[in-house]
Amino acid sequence: SDLQTLLECSSNEERSFLLQSTYGSNRRSYWLQKRLFDVVVSGCALIILSPVMLLVAWAVRRDGGPAFYRQCRLTKDGKRFDVLKFRSMRVDAEKDGKARLASANDDRITPVGHFIRKVRIDEIPQLFNVLGGSMSLVGPRPERPEIAEQYEKTLPEFRLRLQVKAGLTGYAQIYGKYNTTPYDKLQMD
Repeated sequence: SDLQTLLECSSNEERSFLLQSTYGSNRRSYWLQKRLFDVVVSGCALIILSPVMLLVAWAVRRDGGPAFYRQCRLTKDGKRFDVLKFRSMRVDAEKDGKARLASANDDRITPVGHFIRKVRIDEIPQLFNVLGGSMSLVGPRPERPEIAEQYEKTLPEFRLRLQVKAGLTGYAQIYGKYNTTPYDKLQMD
């Protein structure tokens, strides 16, 4: 696309300006409509998906440990919040205290975790985050503060993703993978 070509040919300063200048509407009515859409859809989805959530919670608990996992993430304007997910890794997955992304054959992922990650069921509890207002249905995926900081060292404009509320899904999630590079995520977001 033209935007992709411009981003590839521009300096960091020019890319930052371009990404900021293409940022969406600030109209109050737009944001109210978006919030209403988020509340209605996430509320209905939680009701419809509640049997699936109960089944997944039971399966995760059978592996040992809690069914849910909370993790600090970043949303609009760099605000921190706890994202809620079904636990897909061992309870001691980060016992060393280091934040790191999961890899394709990560031995920290439980057997149930492999399945729920593959079909993205582990993300369903984030509908509670959407309902509560810390996330939106559509927007850039929230990143952990430590990992975002690492990305920003080599890609300063990565922080521009924080101009809007973090989302449950977005262009990068539909067309990208778990291992999409930060630069490609930024372009898609």
